[in-house]
Amino acid sequence: MYCLMKASHTEYKQLVGMTFIDLKPGQFVFGRSKSASELNMKESTVWKYMKLLEKLDSISLNSNNKFSVVTVGKWGNYQSHDNDEEQQNNNKITSKEQQNNTNKNLKNLKNSSSSGSSQEDVIDFYHQNLQIGVTSSPYVYEQIHHWIEDLDSDLVIAAMKLSAKKEKKGFDYTEGILKKWVEAGVQTIDDARKFEKSFKNNGHKGTKKRPSKEDFDLSE
Repeated sequence: MYCLMKASHTEYKQLVGMTFIDLKPGQFVFGRSKSASELNMKESTVWKYMKLLEKLDSISLNSNNKFSVVTVGKWGNYQSHDNDEEQQNNNKITSKEQQNNTNKNLKNLKNSSSSGSSQEDVIDFYHQNLQIGVTSSPYVYEQIHHWIEDLDSDLVIAAMKLSAKKEKKGFDYTEGILKKWVEAGVQTIDDARKFEKSFKNNGHKGTKKRPSKEDFDLSE
């Protein structure tokens, strides 16, 4: 069901990093971290299920070192053609609207505190808070897009906010935060808040000082 809901209904171009991927009906871009977050599973478990589906010829995987393009087998068999009126109405829906409908279905599968920030929100925050006085190469933007795809836009912004509080310009410090979160299994804003609280408490071990709520409020 997850693969069917992720798959594009029409030919579609998806931006991955700095590259557009041409998708055909029944295909979607798959990243382990992002899918694990959406399905509330471990990355290893999600990947085992995907490989099992591949062995059953339910899907095919075309993978590189960054992501996989998944093709749902017999995609057309899952599409409804019950009556001509419904089919004519569906033909009026644009490719963009069809993709939006697919994305709306996916929201029901997510189990996180994400507020739904877009890639544009992430880039805007970076420009306004971390890029000042710094020259950013195309590689930096590719890394930002990579983290958005593999983790979550809201988590990337949350890490950028921590960098901004410490007046760390550029993206290196933010990426360091994100790597620590991934290693700790952080998948949601709540997870990140708990991790930062635990990290700061350990840093003040032996003292009576307690971190303030503002230190961990990543949603503002």
